[in-house]
Amino acid sequence: MVASVWLSWIPVGAGQHFVRRSTRVFETLDARRHHRPQRTLYHAALEVQLDAERWTVEMAPAWGGPHGTHGVTVTGPVGFRRLGASRLFRYEVRVWPDGSVPDLRCAVGDPVHVATDPGRIRRLLAAGQRVPGLTWGRDELGLGDMWNSNSLVAWLLQTSGHDVTSLAPPGGGRAPGWMAGVELARRTDQALSTAASSSTPSTSRGPGRAHIPSASTACTKAAAGSRSPRASA
Repeated sequence: MVASVWLSWIPVGAGQHFVRRSTRVFETLDARRHHRPQRTLYHAALEVQLDAERWTVEMAPAWGGPHGTHGVTVTGPVGFRRLGASRLFRYEVRVWPDGSVPDLRCAVGDPVHVATDPGRIRRLLAAGQRVPGLTWGRDELGLGDMWNSNSLVAWLLQTSGHDVTSLAPPGGGRAPGWMAGVELARRTDQALSTAASSSTPSTSRGPGRAHIPSASTACTKAAAGSRSPRASA
């Protein structure tokens, strides 16, 4: 069975003059604020294949997108939650069968192969249907970084069991939002683990004591056992 995940790093604003200029201003101000050199900013996108089926996965503006069905699973606001009422201030999460990624031709270097298997790919695709619709460009959950397209990719990879520790933009570039996705996935895993452990029934009954089900429990089990296939379908 063919199972592959490829990660591409696309310079932010590739092919979009206004976005490229505004991004440059943002990086200049952020570099000054943190007393560091300016670095190239990147936008992450995924290409996923499972046997003969193929998907592209990315976050993009809701306006100006391709016509027709293009795998939109979630939309969210940009900048401020109230602005999301306008299509001009919404983004789309696309898990697009046989889709394409705008400006993929502008990606720097070859796509990075992410070690995977069919099970992890299925989990990644399933997670793509339940991406949290957080506000793009903001840190609403105190994750330490803003939510954006890089957060999406990092969250999908991490939450589906892929190793993201060695993934980084080329040439010392930056991927703002990446750590927000990693942190959110970590919190999600921690919450699920806590919920699972708290819901596990205790088997401690004390020394030499047999477990005797209550009458209500026994009746419930008996009723369940006598249920017809049609009723349980």
